[in-house]
Amino acid sequence: MQMTTTDVLDQLRALPVTKRGGARTKFHPYKLNFVLTKLVPDVDQRHALKQALVDHYRSATNLDTRDLRATLMALFDQFNLPQAAQQYRDHFTAAQQRFAAATNVQARIEKLFNRDANVIHENANKDSNVFNTQRDLEAGAANRALGLQMLPDLVAKAHLRGDIHWHDLDYSPVTPETNCCLIDFDGMFANGYKIGNAEVETPNSIQTATAQMSQIIANVASLQYGGCSANRVDQLLAPYAEKNYHKHLKDADEWVAPDRQKAYAKAKTKKDIYDAMQALEYEINTLYSSQGQTPFTTVNFGLGTSWIEREIQTAILRIRIAGLGREHRTAIFPKLIFTLKRGLNLAPTDPNYDIKELALECSTKRMYPDLLMYDKIKALTGSFKTPMGCRSFLQGWHDANGHEVNSGRMNLGVVTINLPRIALAAHGDSDLFWEIFEERLATCHQALAYRIERTKQAKPQNAPLLYTYGAFGKRLNADDDVDQLFKNQRATVSLGYIGIYEVCTTFFGPNWETNPQARAFGEKVVKTMRDKCDAWAQESGYHYSLYSTPAESLTDTFCRDDIAKFGRIPDVTDKEYYTNSFHYDVRKHPTPFDKLALEEDYPQYASGGFIHYCEYPNLRQNPKALEAVWDWAYDHVGYLGTNTAIDQCFKCGFKGEFKATARGFVCPQCGNHDPQTCDVVKRTCGYLGNPQQRPMVHGRHVEIASRKKNMSQEMIKHAARYEKAKQSDAQRMVGARPQ
Repeated sequence: MQMTTTDVLDQLRALPVTKRGGARTKFHPYKLNFVLTKLVPDVDQRHALKQALVDHYRSATNLDTRDLRATLMALFDQFNLPQAAQQYRDHFTAAQQRFAAATNVQARIEKLFNRDANVIHENANKDSNVFNTQRDLEAGAANRALGLQMLPDLVAKAHLRGDIHWHDLDYSPVTPETNCCLIDFDGMFANGYKIGNAEVETPNSIQTATAQMSQIIANVASLQYGGCSANRVDQLLAPYAEKNYHKHLKDADEWVAPDRQKAYAKAKTKKDIYDAMQALEYEINTLYSSQGQTPFTTVNFGLGTSWIEREIQTAILRIRIAGLGREHRTAIFPKLIFTLKRGLNLAPTDPNYDIKELALECSTKRMYPDLLMYDKIKALTGSFKTPMGCRSFLQGWHDANGHEVNSGRMNLGVVTINLPRIALAAHGDSDLFWEIFEERLATCHQALAYRIERTKQAKPQNAPLLYTYGAFGKRLNADDDVDQLFKNQRATVSLGYIGIYEVCTTFFGPNWETNPQARAFGEKVVKTMRDKCDAWAQESGYHYSLYSTPAESLTDTFCRDDIAKFGRIPDVTDKEYYTNSFHYDVRKHPTPFDKLALEEDYPQYASGGFIHYCEYPNLRQNPKALEAVWDWAYDHVGYLGTNTAIDQCFKCGFKGEFKATARGFVCPQCGNHDPQTCDVVKRTCGYLGNPQQRPMVHGRHVEIASRKKNMSQEMIKHAARYEKAKQSDAQRMVGARPQ
């Protein structure tokens, strides 16, 4: 990598800079160098101009950007550079106009009414054709304009330039909403709650419990803008199914012969469990939050060992395998996450191994469940819990009484840094990379600190279910300060990042994965961000976490911004998308083991949010191959998703993978692409999406179409070896699994 050379502008580094908005920053020569290199091609002339600029400010104690602009215009005249002056003037005018347009409510709404694809397809979970979603998008358009006016000037302009991204600008900061959470269902079920005019009491059956869950999820999703999760749902719901069992046992005592009473009660309870979990699946998929979308919901299960807990796990999986409706379509929500744990369900000798086998079948047919590796999650995050939404993890935390608390905690928001842009701006200069990196991180810190302060301005009455009725784990009074739920690192606020692959490609070339120096550089970038987060947390008392951004639309937005700024750079911007966080280049096809081995070092730093995926062909006939990856991954990664071909055509009966085209995805057998007669399911980021029903942004479509499979002969050999070992283990098994 190239090292920094001394530049004449370095003489001005000691000067503080006053921005147009009043903020004070350091002077960074690279910014002025970037502008002058574009405007003044002649090297000698450019050097003379910079020297004149240094001479002009030699005795100055401060550099005001308004004065700097006027001085540059005067120097362009002095050096007879009218074209440079005009270009500089035009660039400044365009930047001013862009900011004015972005903060203009009418202009924002007109983009929506004109069906701008980047607006209506930004969220693949939102159907922009329906009235309630249109209403949300209209409100969001206004909020984006107003939000940019509210943000600190440096943050707003960095967001508009594409240096950073303030997530969910259509909701925050205009409203002081939180992002995602682990709902405290246990506390709400035990103590009751109120929604609207209804006081809701403790459920007395599993059917009532799941009905209450769907009501709570719909309300929570309308009071925040991110995902919500149910932790250990099999253990959560088991006490209410137990009530069903005792009710049926009481009925059996009156109507059933004594020797059949327990069998009768158990059979009736199993039916109740299945019906309750099926109702929850359908209710979540038919809900619309006030934001005009199906609530981003995650359900975690797998640790329960009683017959009721096992039955709940089995029902969840069998219902997902069966599919929705008469066409048996794949359910998009809730996201299912199954917990693997050594000694419980990992090996054939484990008591819940049969449920793991059912989870494998479900993953080959419906992509979910994703997996949490119990021991690895504890090692990475400090305690076991499911992510909030698709990948945001809380860290281990204990209350004042020393009790571990997970449910009822939340994330306050995310700001993501555009790493590829920093690498491109550095032009191979590693010292310059770190300088720009440091500057952008300071902007992110300012943005996140503002996010915390804005969220603290909420009042309990703004979101009664969250703050007053226990979804956030405590029950506050009307005049209580919501900050008690956030401070002392109870909540998280997240620094996100995108594009480690592109950063390393810029410095080391597109095949850097086998280069130890490149891998060390990528790891250093992520570790540096984590160190910053830890320092900010120590200073403030709020938990700044490092988060591997899903980047559904951002994978497109940042790349488009950088094509405009730097052009089409091979293997970086010319792909038309950026790579999620630390992930392997999707255009390559390493084995699943090689892919995960490359990625596994990053979550130790980015423990505030992460997930790994492997890409497979149709696996319905080869679940043992998938199991080989799951078993190997147990000691390597904490959170693993399965991407496999599960598309269906209801015209010709094809099942497999649809072909990606410019107009979307089409059946390779009959050419069908009608969303009414086909079911196309892809992982858009952390969640699944149906791009035929709800199109995604261009860059995400290109990224999905570019994905190569990680299937290999090595994987198949592993599968055969694992299967042989399991058959031997099965013969040695003693005792029966609980029924």
